[in-house]
Amino acid sequence: MSKAFGFVAYGGPENQKFLDRPTPSPGPGQLLIAVRAAGVNPVDWKIRQGYLGTGQPPPVVFGSEASGVVQAVGEGVEGFAVGDEVFGSTVTGGYAEHTLLDAASTAHKRPDVTFVQAAALPVAAATAYDAVQQLDLKAGQTLLILGIAGGVGSVAAQLGKGHGLTVLGTASDGNRAFVESLGATQVRYGDGVAERIRAAAPDGVDGIVDLVGGENARAAAPTLRNPGRLVSAVDPATAAELGGAFVKRTRSADTLAALAKLVAFDALDPHIAATYPLEHAADALSEVESGHVRGKLVLEIG
Repeated sequence: MSKAFGFVAYGGPENQKFLDRPTPSPGPGQLLIAVRAAGVNPVDWKIRQGYLGTGQPPPVVFGSEASGVVQAVGEGVEGFAVGDEVFGSTVTGGYAEHTLLDAASTAHKRPDVTFVQAAALPVAAATAYDAVQQLDLKAGQTLLILGIAGGVGSVAAQLGKGHGLTVLGTASDGNRAFVESLGATQVRYGDGVAERIRAAAPDGVDGIVDLVGGENARAAAPTLRNPGRLVSAVDPATAAELGGAFVKRTRSADTLAALAKLVAFDALDPHIAATYPLEHAADALSEVESGHVRGKLVLEIG
């Protein structure tokens, strides 16, 4: 048996509990790992609330990303062996002592990248990577990130700077120092945000990564020099309304390997705000659900 943390009914935190489940067996294209770390993301509680549908019957184990050590290899999987240190997208939840990974969305962990750092990459960092790649801005252009202080936004800012972009980001005044530490210019969100964006970028911005959606995206969109050059990771309907697009997630091993290389060479900091043991998974998820986390929370397991 293997311990995991999940929910037994869709709804609020009262439906969360620790579960004892049989150690899963890898099917075709899958890897079984002993989990060493698992990322905590807003999507985890949104799944519990049923915002992404209720088609998967509970119990459901939280967590979409994990790192660990390969224990078994499924049929048809090549390039991985028992004992390999890996990280990737989970099939059976990351808040667990053991889980399955999708081999096509799994990469080898570099020895100069920790399990905690690796577990922070497959969801937030990879989303940021895909969004910045999708915008395809050129060096010298200006990137605006709506919601820059979170796990996705902080990575997008660093990737933008690495591409030679001028980076602006909406955030609270309390996050100004953090945003500036990313090499970006903080723009206070709220009423009048478009005027403040124009004050920071008088000629307008060349692309927007939207991590907030709704009215915030609508307010910022008129500052684009080329209408529609907006990629959203949170609100496909508003993105389409504004002529933009939803982020196209590649979920590829190549993307994960590229991100890990950037971390190894100190060109990317996933900004781990805090780590929690699996026993305190509920506390970590509650902090993320509060919406006030700066950077990334990770569970350390085993």
